[in-house]
Amino acid sequence: MSEYLEFVQVWNEGDTRTTKIFEVRPKKPGLRLGDSLGDIEWFSRWRQYAFVPAEETVFNPDCLDDISKFIRNLMQKRKVKA
Repeated sequence: MSEYLEFVQVWNEGDTRTTKIFEVRPKKPGLRLGDSLGDIEWFSRWRQYAFVPAEETVFNPDCLDDISKFIRNLMQKRKVKA
């Protein structure tokens, strides 16, 4: 989906959440490979998924577009289930 980012679903053992959490990580070497750039998680006050960036992270427009598309896809899937 994204040339530079990967979206990895993360769960804690015994997690009872009804919504998913995705960690945003860089794909390319030299971009702190394996480090978390932030999380996409359910933001209940807005009733939608939102991106929560990690401290001291910087994003270009293409990466922000990829994150936005991923969130839109999550919301579309959620509407289909409802």
